[in-house]
Amino acid sequence: MPVPQTTSAEALDRYALGKTIVVGHGPGWEDVRLVVKSLPPTAETFTMPAVTEPFIAWISSGEAEARERDPGGPWRTMHLKQGSFFLTTGGEPYEFGWRTLSFAPFEVTLVLLSLPLFQEALAEVFGKNAPRTAMRDVSGSQDPALIALLQQLRAEAGRRPASRLFVRGLAQAIGVHLARNYASLATATRSATPALPGFKLRRITAWMAEHLAEEFSLARLAKQADMSVFHFNRLFKRATGLPPSQYHIRLRLDTARRLLRETDRSVIEVANAVGYSNPSHFAQLFRKDTGITPSDYRRER
Repeated sequence: MPVPQTTSAEALDRYALGKTIVVGHGPGWEDVRLVVKSLPPTAETFTMPAVTEPFIAWISSGEAEARERDPGGPWRTMHLKQGSFFLTTGGEPYEFGWRTLSFAPFEVTLVLLSLPLFQEALAEVFGKNAPRTAMRDVSGSQDPALIALLQQLRAEAGRRPASRLFVRGLAQAIGVHLARNYASLATATRSATPALPGFKLRRITAWMAEHLAEEFSLARLAKQADMSVFHFNRLFKRATGLPPSQYHIRLRLDTARRLLRETDRSVIEVANAVGYSNPSHFAQLFRKDTGITPSDYRRER
């Protein structure tokens, strides 16, 4: 199927190769999504879309030689073994390929934390500075403490029913671990590495606000900045602490909250005004961001 630039946590595993063998489902899995895939022995190249949520891909079985790249960028080659993991936090699609090096089944466990839960973890670690944090991407690294938590989460996916309390506790622990080890204040990196120039940042964010209801296009934003897609994505994230796609969603939801509080437009009209033709999808994103439905948010005004 055609691969979009960004997708939802619920749809991500549709684009991953392989056969789904385990899924965490039921009321216990509201704050985290877990899918285990059995992968084929080789894959030349396939593309994974970006997601807004923190996304972990953990090699839970097997060994392989793999390569990855951002679209148009150079290939990076790595050796993967059981326990290797990837962490991505939004941005743009990336390309991936591999060939296995052993007869053991090659399996990957995909884990995505909900945004409200991860924002709670950031607030726990960074306090009032949480909105200014930025996550770093990780490729093919080892983290035994993180893997121990993921192993327990995968084991709980095999229970029927899973413990809602235990799953949420593990998800919170994973969120705090990521915040402590892979997040930092965006301002701490700006002096050491280049970021999007201020005048370009103001121009781009103003353009995004004016075209809020239009479909997000990373390529179009990069063209506005007169940069390559790869370079623009990296510099925008350094300047704002958010990937462009996540910043775009934040703008939409901020505007939606204002419209719900300041006008009498229906929820469907508000959804359309900020670019969501599917009210259910809008309500789902809104609840992930605020913890409540658009209707409940309006009733609180």
